[in-house]
Amino acid sequence: MKSQHLPSETSRDRDGAGLLNGALDRVVTAEQMRAIEGHLFDQGMPVAALMEKVAGRIAIWVMAQFPLGRYPRVAVVAGPGHNGGDALVVGRELVAQGYGVQVCCPTSRQKPLTTDHLRYVSYLGLPVVEAMAELAPCDLLIDGLFGFGLERPLEGGMAAVVAAINAAHCPVVSIDLPSGLHTDTGAVLGTAVQATHTLCLGLWKRACLQDGALAYLGQLHLIDFDIPPGAIAAVLAPLPPVRRATVATVRAKLPLPRQLDTHKYRVGQLLLVTGSRPYAGAALLTALGARASGVGMLTLAVPESLRLMVVAQMPEALVVGCAEMEDGAIAHLPDSLDLARYDAIACGPGLSRSATHPVQAVLNSAAPLLLDADGLNLLADLDATATLAQRSAPTVLTPHRGEFERLFSGVLAEALDAGAAAQAAAERSGAVVLLKGACTAIAHPNGTLWYVPESTPALARGGSGDVLTGLIGGLLAQGAASAPGDALTAALDAAMVGAWWHGQAARAAAAARTELGVDGPQLAQSLSPVLAQVLA
Repeated sequence: MKSQHLPSETSRDRDGAGLLNGALDRVVTAEQMRAIEGHLFDQGMPVAALMEKVAGRIAIWVMAQFPLGRYPRVAVVAGPGHNGGDALVVGRELVAQGYGVQVCCPTSRQKPLTTDHLRYVSYLGLPVVEAMAELAPCDLLIDGLFGFGLERPLEGGMAAVVAAINAAHCPVVSIDLPSGLHTDTGAVLGTAVQATHTLCLGLWKRACLQDGALAYLGQLHLIDFDIPPGAIAAVLAPLPPVRRATVATVRAKLPLPRQLDTHKYRVGQLLLVTGSRPYAGAALLTALGARASGVGMLTLAVPESLRLMVVAQMPEALVVGCAEMEDGAIAHLPDSLDLARYDAIACGPGLSRSATHPVQAVLNSAAPLLLDADGLNLLADLDATATLAQRSAPTVLTPHRGEFERLFSGVLAEALDAGAAAQAAAERSGAVVLLKGACTAIAHPNGTLWYVPESTPALARGGSGDVLTGLIGGLLAQGAASAPGDALTAALDAAMVGAWWHGQAARAAAAARTELGVDGPQLAQSLSPVLAQVLA
């Protein structure tokens, strides 16, 4: 697959333009954030002025979320670096608004600016102690022990401070990152604060988008402190963009609004190759996801024994019965099924490992293709990289970690995180790779990466992935129909939008039915209502 078009907004980012409106979804490593801040300082921004601005924004957020009448007593834990300085300035601002603030500074040496702020809060009369045990009871605790850039494990006294924070019987707000998390991988460095809220400063840190960090982050919030777009462009413009999916980006990439004079053949024709006699439900769940996508024409290729059942449940779809093997899997696709007519094909859910011929047929087609489940397992039995390289149209792969390892052995173990693994797999295969997880990572072969972190454990249920396959397949068909010259970008957009939409629907269904009550049909039924809320 030779064509590797960048998203249109990425091309604007390359020369620094357009970053102002798109910066708040950017994701950075510790090294990149240091470089951005260093650029600001080189251009004349005083460190002290930046600290005042950031801490002022944090204080405003704290006062809005934790009003004085309910949370009058605040404890601030200040570490030795500028994260501790931020926390001390926040404490000072809260005192000015009437809060009772006490400070724990468990280190004897601090950076000079942090030392200055510590001396000033002492002058203002705030109680300052060295041990967590000396703090009086509080209603809210501010974790300013360590921010981004921590690399060494927390041991001894620092580990004891973290344990005391975690034992506090009150909400904990961590500044930038919960103390003890690695900025890039989200790994716990010995021990880490389990925050109620994490206030990520300026730009999203990569740790905020990792499965292993979720138990420590609590609710995530971005505190914007107006980083000039030039500073971001100076560091990030030469690099493939790494972004976090947001409502704004999803709205911009939905296949809406439709032209007033459109018709069903202009808004995507999708073929689903799915199901087997033992896994009949997979065909229906995949079709329900496709139905919710709004695709104009939907065709299902299923074993002949499932045809009437699927017709009864999906009356608007064209259902093609296929010859089947003794185990109930599709033996081959009918000769009358013209694969060239479809804007996209999605293949795999419930197919069974014996359905080799239909998978080979769709791989040989000229249509954009999504492979999931047994489609991926059968691809792994081939030389996946060589097979995908022969395709002239885009391919989207949607593996969970087990399927990913079968396709790309060793990549996960070698990568920085799931995002880096998806990037490496996308570059190797030439496909858009969506690596499923609590935080889903979606990579383009050119290195562009999206994270979709908003999910729910309610999705840990059979059938959830089938719905996602149908949903992305429908979006893929609509994107291919509307942007035939930029098919790889359309595939990336369809995967990102579908993963975000799917996660939001699951969250909405879980809110209504609890995490135990979200089955495949309920998930599919939540897709359209949650999108209406997003658009409203």
